[in-house]
This record gives sequence, structure tokens and C-alpha cells, in this order.
Amino acid sequence: MSASTPVSAAPPPVPPVSTPPRAVAPLAGFFIDLGIAAVTLVGLSMVSGLFWGFYRAIVVSRANAEANGGLTPDAVGAAVGQPGALAQILMALIATGGAALLLYFWRRPASAGERMASRQALLRPSTWGWTLLVATLIVLGSNGIAFLSKQFGIEPVPTNVELMQSAIARFPLFLVLFAVVLAPAYEELLFRRVLFGRLWQAGRPWLGLILSSLAFALVHEVPGVSKNSLLGMAQLWLVYGGMGAAFCWLYRRTGTLWAAIAAHALNNAVALAAMVFLGST
Repeated sequence: MSASTPVSAAPPPVPPVSTPPRAVAPLAGFFIDLGIAAVTLVGLSMVSGLFWGFYRAIVVSRANAEANGGLTPDAVGAAVGQPGALAQILMALIATGGAALLLYFWRRPASAGERMASRQALLRPSTWGWTLLVATLIVLGSNGIAFLSKQFGIEPVPTNVELMQSAIARFPLFLVLFAVVLAPAYEELLFRRVLFGRLWQAGRPWLGLILSSLAFALVHEVPGVSKNSLLGMAQLWLVYGGMGAAFCWLYRRTGTLWAAIAAHALNNAVALAAMVFLGST
């Protein structure tokens, strides 16, 4: 090469290839959220149970003192007893509601844009049309599954039925407030906004639908706690899982969590009415 030959300029550096986010990251976030929810729920249940126990011990001790110590230690323990319907509902409200609020504000708070979009969705008539349709299909589907299962001798009893029946007899107005207003709100906040919403935001809505619905079913019928047979548990899981999936779909279809909350509330209201007027479980 002669000295007069121009030296070619060095090629520009190749820009680094952007590495897409790992697919496992959203899934890890989901299970982290689920773990935090489980620990919080169990912890708050234990704390509220301890407070109830202390309260009952104080009440019984005062009654024993007024009776000049007439109760034996065994009688005092029996008088403390187990939490009644109202206490159990309040514990569930504190535990699950507390877990939902913690996860929402810590892990999945709604942005200003999301809140605006949700308010706009509430103004669309189609939002309420879809809500009524989904609530109706859930009621029909749940009863259809129960009818078919009954033909094969499978008639499970949900674990919360005894509690609901006791609460209806003693605290009907509070039960309506809890089952139709409070429980749908905090359950949708936890299972749809936090758990499903994380994977939906990551572009994996169907995985979020499956996993959050499975968690929803297992929370309502905890393995090892129910007295139902395995087939009976499977039927209840199918019903609760189907409900969870329907609420996920409705949330995504309408763009507002309020639609899922409303459909959930309607379903619970129908179930309560059936329990009161038809004796249904």
C-alpha cells in the first residue's frame, strides 16, 4: 500500500443489543406478591385472634370476679370459648382486607392515568352491560355445575356456609355489608388488581388469569380444612376458579376494577338471597 493511499476510517461501533426483560421477572413478582399476601393474611389472622382471646379473657375474668371466683379454671376456659360468627367475619375482614390494602399501596398502586381511565370506563354503558352479563353467567354457571355434580352424587358444602348461616340469623345487616360491599372490594383489589394485574401489565394476561384464579379458589376452599371429599373440593375449586377467571376477563374487557367489584357484589347478593329464601348453600 502506497503512502498516498488514504486510510479508511474505522467502522462505527455496533450499538449494544438491548436485552429484553426476562420472562421470569413478572412471574417472580407475582409469587412475591402472593407470598407477601399469604404471610400478611396469616399474621393478621393470628394477631386479631390473640386480641379476641385477650378480650374474652378479660370479660370472663370480670364475670368470675363478680361471682366471687365461683368458676373453676376449666369453666373459665370453656367460657372463653371460640370466636363466634361476628368475630370470625371481623377477623377475615382485618386479615384479607389488610393484606389487600398493603399489597395495593406497596406493590401495585394505581397511577393518575389509570384512575382517570377507570373513571372514564365507568361512564360507558357497555361497562355495565358487560358487568350484568358476567354476573348472570357466573350465577348460571355455578348452579349448572352444582346441578351436574349432584347427578353423580357430589354435593359439597362450602366451608363458609355454617358461618354465613349463623351470621344471617344474628347479624343480617352486617353480613350484607360484609358479603355484598366489603368482601368484593378487597378481594378484587388483591386478586384482580394486584395479582392478575401484574402479569396483565407484563403482557401475560392469560397466565395471570390462570394463576390468580387458582389462588382465588384455594383461598376460598383451603386444602386440608374442608370436610368435603376430593371430588367435592374439585367442584368447589372449579366454581371459584371460574368466578375468578370471569372477574379477570371483565376487568380487562372494561378497563375498570369497579366492574369486577360490581359483578362480584351481585353474585354474592344472589347467593345470600338464595340462602335466606331457598335455604341453598
